[in-house]
Amino acid sequence: MHKKVIMKHQYTGLYILLALFFCTGCSKQLDQTPVSTASRDVVFGSEQGLALYSNSFYEALPSGADIYEGDNMVDYGARTQVPDFLRDGAFGPRQSSGWDWTQLRNINYFIANAKDPRIAAAVNTNYVAVGRFFRAWFYYEKVKRFGDVPWMGAPIEVNDTAALYRPRDPRALVMDSVLADLDFAIKNISLTEDKTRSLITKNIALAFKSRVCLFEGTFRRYHTELNLQSTATKWLTEAMNAAQTVMSSGAFSLNTAAGSYGAYRSLFVTQGAPIVNEVMLAYIYSKDLAVLNDATWWWTSATYGSRLSFTRTFINTFLKTDGTAFTDTPGYQTMLFSDEVKGRDLRLQQLIRMGDYKRTTGGIALPAPPVFSYTYTGYQPIKWTLDDAYYEQGVTGDNPIPMIRYAEVLLNFAEAKAELGLLTDADWAKTIGALRQRAGITGGLTTRPTVADPYLLANYFSDITDPVLLEIRRERGIELAFENLRFPDLIRWKKGKLLEQVWNGLYVPSLNTPMDLNGDGKADVVFYKTMPSPTIPGVTYINVSETKGGAANPQRLSNDTYGELTWLNNVPRKWDDKMYYYPIPETDRLFNPKLGQNPGW
Repeated sequence: MHKKVIMKHQYTGLYILLALFFCTGCSKQLDQTPVSTASRDVVFGSEQGLALYSNSFYEALPSGADIYEGDNMVDYGARTQVPDFLRDGAFGPRQSSGWDWTQLRNINYFIANAKDPRIAAAVNTNYVAVGRFFRAWFYYEKVKRFGDVPWMGAPIEVNDTAALYRPRDPRALVMDSVLADLDFAIKNISLTEDKTRSLITKNIALAFKSRVCLFEGTFRRYHTELNLQSTATKWLTEAMNAAQTVMSSGAFSLNTAAGSYGAYRSLFVTQGAPIVNEVMLAYIYSKDLAVLNDATWWWTSATYGSRLSFTRTFINTFLKTDGTAFTDTPGYQTMLFSDEVKGRDLRLQQLIRMGDYKRTTGGIALPAPPVFSYTYTGYQPIKWTLDDAYYEQGVTGDNPIPMIRYAEVLLNFAEAKAELGLLTDADWAKTIGALRQRAGITGGLTTRPTVADPYLLANYFSDITDPVLLEIRRERGIELAFENLRFPDLIRWKKGKLLEQVWNGLYVPSLNTPMDLNGDGKADVVFYKTMPSPTIPGVTYINVSETKGGAANPQRLSNDTYGELTWLNNVPRKWDDKMYYYPIPETDRLFNPKLGQNPGW
C-alpha cells in the first residue's frame, strides 16, 4: 500500500487553528474523553468555539483519495492484483480493519456539551445538528462495513465498563438512530446554501439521507436472511421523499455546459472551483494553499496506482446514441475497439481514452490512445485525470473531487420510486431521461422501457425482471463509475457474485496484427506469442503466450490466438455470502469478546 501524502481538503487551515485551541484524544478505545488545552467554558461558551470545534467533524468524511481510488474492488474493473478480500483464505479477522471510534467520541462529546445558556438556543441547536449529521455519516459507514455495531449516543465515562464491554446492537436499532440523527440535522441545520460546496447544509443532509435510506431499503429487500423485508418500504419511501425535496428546491441542476471536456467529464477535471449547479459537496484543492491531490498520478502510473481498467462486459452496457442497446448490434462481440466506441453514449468518450483524445506534453497536445503500460484491458479511464503530463508525477492536481452530486440524487429518487412501483413516465423523463439527454442519447428519454434487456439479464441482474429497474441500474453504473459507490451498490443488491466476473478487454482478431486504437492511421499495439521481427517503431507489443518469464502469463486472449484480451483470470476470485459484512477485527474481539463475530468469519 502506498502512503497517502494528500492533505484531506480545504479545512487544513481551520484544523491548525483548532489544534491550537484545543485537541482531542486519539486512542482507538471508547473510554477516553477529549483533553483540552483551552477550558471547556471557552470552547462551548462562544459561537466561535462551537464553529471551530465542529470543523473537526469533517475529518469523519473519507478523503478525496478515498473517492477517486475507492472503486478499487468492483465488478467492472480489472486491476494489478486480485484483492486479498477475494482470494480464498487470504483475508479474515486478522487482516480486517475499520473498528475505530475516535471520531465518534469527538462528535458525542460535542453534542453532549453544546448547550451553554449564554449562546442562543438556535445557535446551539444548529451546531448540535451538524454534529448529529456527522454521527449519522459515521454510523452509516460502520453499518455498511460490519452490520451490527454498538450504538453509542453519548460520551462514555472511563469507569463505565458496562458500556465499554457490551455486545453489538441490532442493525435495525442502529439505523433507526441514524435516521433520527439525519432528520434532526435536516430540521435544524441553519445553513441552506454554500457556494464553496464544501460545507454541510440542509440539502447536503437531505441528499445524504437519500443515499442512506436507499441503501438500507434495498439491503433489507434483497437480503431476505435478515427478515426485515417488511420494513424496506419505509426506508425506500424516506429515500424517495428526501431526494424529491432536493429536486423541488431548485437549488441544483445537471451540468449541460460542454466546455473543453464535455458536460459530464468537466465535473471531475475542471480545475479550481467546482461546477456548483451539479456538485453539491466536494473536496476543494488549491495550488495557492498547496493543498493538492494525486488523482492524475494514481490513474496514469504503471506502478503507483493499481492500473484500474474497465472490463469489456461493462463497456458493452453503454447505449448507442439512439437509445438502443449496443449489444443488439449484430457482431458486436468481434467488433474492433476503434469501431465499437463510435456512436455511443457520450460518457464513454469522457470516461476512457478513445478517438481523438489528446494529452499535452511539453505544451503540445498529442494523440493519446490507450497505453498498455497503464491499462490491462484497453479501456483506460480518464475520468479523474488532468490532460497534461505535468500532473502524472506526484501530488500536483487541483481539480475538485465531488463527493455528492445532484446526478446521484436523481438516481436515488428514480431507484427508490421504481422499487416502490411508483415511477411514472414524468419521473423517468426528469431523472434517467435527463441524464441520458446530457449524454447525447436521443431515444427513450420520456417513456419508461417495457422490455428487459437480455444482456443485462444474462450478465448482471438475472433476478430483476422489471425493465425499468434494470435500466436504472445500468444508468447508475455508468453515471457513477469510479466514484466509490459501486461496491456498496453490489452489497445492497446482494450481487457480490459479480466480483467473480472475468476481467476481459478489447477484441483482438489475430496475433501479430497491428491495431490502430484511436483511428489516426497509426498502429498502436500488437499482440503476439512469438515476437515478430522487425518491429514497428512506436508500437507496444504485448505477450499473450501461455507462459511468461517461466510462470503462467496473466495476459491472454480468450481463444488463445484471438478473442477478447483477458487479465489475471488464472488467479481465482471467490465470493462467499459472509463477505457482505467485513469480519470484526481480531484485536478488537480480544479486547471485547462480547462483540462476537459476523457469520462465517
